[in-house]
Amino acid sequence: MVRDVFDDKALARLIGGMGVGHVRYPTAGSSNHAEAQPFYVNSPYGIVLAHNGNLIDSATLLQYMDATAHRHINTSSDSELILNIFADNLQQTGKFRINEEDIFTAIGGLMKQCKGAYACVAMLAGFGIIAFRDPNGIRPVGMASRKAATGKDWLFASESIVADAGGFSDWQDVNPGTSVHPHCRLKIPIHLIGEAIIITRSKVSRRVVAEPVTFAPDIFEYVYFARPDSVLDGVSVYRSRMAMGDALAEEVRKVLSENNLGVDVVIPVPDTSRVAALNLAQRLQLPYREGFIKNRYVGRTFIMPGQQIRHVSCLKNVRKKLNAMALEFVGKNVLLVDDSIVRGTTSKEIIQMAKDVGAKKVVVASCAPPIRYSNVYGIDMPSRAELVAYGRTTEEIAETIGADLVIFQQLPDLIASVRQFNPSIETFDCSVFTGEYVTGSVDEAYLTHIESLRADHVKNKLADSKVVETKGANGMNGYRGRPETGLDAAVNGADDTVGLHNTWNVS
Repeated sequence: MVRDVFDDKALARLIGGMGVGHVRYPTAGSSNHAEAQPFYVNSPYGIVLAHNGNLIDSATLLQYMDATAHRHINTSSDSELILNIFADNLQQTGKFRINEEDIFTAIGGLMKQCKGAYACVAMLAGFGIIAFRDPNGIRPVGMASRKAATGKDWLFASESIVADAGGFSDWQDVNPGTSVHPHCRLKIPIHLIGEAIIITRSKVSRRVVAEPVTFAPDIFEYVYFARPDSVLDGVSVYRSRMAMGDALAEEVRKVLSENNLGVDVVIPVPDTSRVAALNLAQRLQLPYREGFIKNRYVGRTFIMPGQQIRHVSCLKNVRKKLNAMALEFVGKNVLLVDDSIVRGTTSKEIIQMAKDVGAKKVVVASCAPPIRYSNVYGIDMPSRAELVAYGRTTEEIAETIGADLVIFQQLPDLIASVRQFNPSIETFDCSVFTGEYVTGSVDEAYLTHIESLRADHVKNKLADSKVVETKGANGMNGYRGRPETGLDAAVNGADDTVGLHNTWNVS
């Protein structure tokens, strides 16, 4: 979609030497163009900001914006909220012209105020490009450079593949630093958490502006979101998925033996699981086959909100996007390898497709452990009650999705699969598997509130609600374009309804 909008003619019309863009994931109730990133404020100094992640203290920050900073927030996006926090901190300098010290101080203040996950890129008119990442480093962002006619071009992006495609090199994640061991010349990476970077026409400045906390990148980036040819926080996504396949193979071997069951062929569920499936097949000395062929002529599809609508949508989308080749399934015990199982709606349909073309038994192996908890750091996942693993045993999950057997990766094996490529990462955010949130301040009341915004019945109301200008119950100005329900939640994405999410909500 990006290349359709920004073709050569469109790019030629752009003026200037700096720019900020954002590939925005659609969210329910927010098709309003006002919520498309990047956001802009003209006071002070003219600031543009794009953001990936999610804040967990939005209600408190909104109160501060209204009662203390007296800044009006126009939308329900926490990207706009972060921008205004940053702008307010800069405005407190009272200066006609600010310098890098002022910017670093403002970002440091923002990191004390904002709780949650955020990777941000901002542009200050006439000054430069700025990037920073939350103190825990949950969401990814990095930088790269390339030679230009005069000096260097610089780029910030969420994944290194963007730099590769643009001819940039020397990729560096925002926040890791390097230290030299006193007894050798090897560079040992250490994570300088809460780093901010400012790039002007004349130089690049880097500074740690937050107090040290636990560095915990989201492990789900490696399982599902990132492209395999990207490198995040020093870890090759491709290599980590190979390792996931090796580790999962041992778990599959053990569980199949316990159930006195054999399989004839390993088939990946396109596309994310291919790398892991191939390594698993090699480790188990089983044939690897591409049993599902993806229709390249079908664009990306999205599953609509609402359980009944989703069921029909899932049936249509999966069978429209994938075709099961009978010759790879007929009369065989098939091991399907997938990256994860979320709602189970897609998994159920794929399993049925395999059985429809003659599979004798279908065993499903997931590269991720059971997902039983909500994500609050920028991944739009369903409420706990809508997760197929919530409150169910492995056997019950298999029965629900129609599999003869389901095998999940063990969490320690998943962590080891990623960490072995960068041992300096001591912790990952694994909250969707464990329910333990690295930032703290996530209690049952907050989860219940989040789930009330993401639940199917709420999304159904959103689809039918009128868009009006409201006034909040707490006396603060309402948001333009907010539905009458006062709620805003993200549309679930394609496949097993997992997507990036960057909106905040207050009831």
